[in-house]
Amino acid sequence: MKAKGSVFKYGDNVDTDVIIPARYLNDSSPKSLAAHCMEDIDADFPKRVKQGDIIVATKNFGCGSSREHAPIAIKASGISCVIAETFARIFYRNAINIGLPILECPQAAQAINAGDEVEIDFTTGKITNNRNGETYQAAPFPAFMQEIMATGGLVERTRAKLGA
Repeated sequence: MKAKGSVFKYGDNVDTDVIIPARYLNDSSPKSLAAHCMEDIDADFPKRVKQGDIIVATKNFGCGSSREHAPIAIKASGISCVIAETFARIFYRNAINIGLPILECPQAAQAINAGDEVEIDFTTGKITNNRNGETYQAAPFPAFMQEIMATGGLVERTRAKLGA
């Protein structure tokens, strides 16, 4: 699995209320959530994000409430991966469960800037900044997590395994 896209960059403690404000949770369809993703921290994000783009942030991305709406909004907006120094644990698990690839890589999170084009190889964990050719190494996903993401999340993987 690979990803390639332009970077949206954010700082520390991007919480789930910023990722998808609570006032939009009355419609939980992925398309509706995506239309308001990140708008309280980056009003133009929903208009500028393109399929395959990447979010890079620093520490504690996804902190706050445990709602899985946050990673759903990110994935539905077209984001192919989130790279951060660290993630809130419940966000990390929710992201994997819905098939949103996320990587912890402090060096990449610090060095990559907004607008950079980044390529990611999830099999090896290699992150390449195409603007300057720098590479960073994140831990690659284990095979079972790659399968979860490739099938669109834990529910879809389970359905496939059960033949449902």
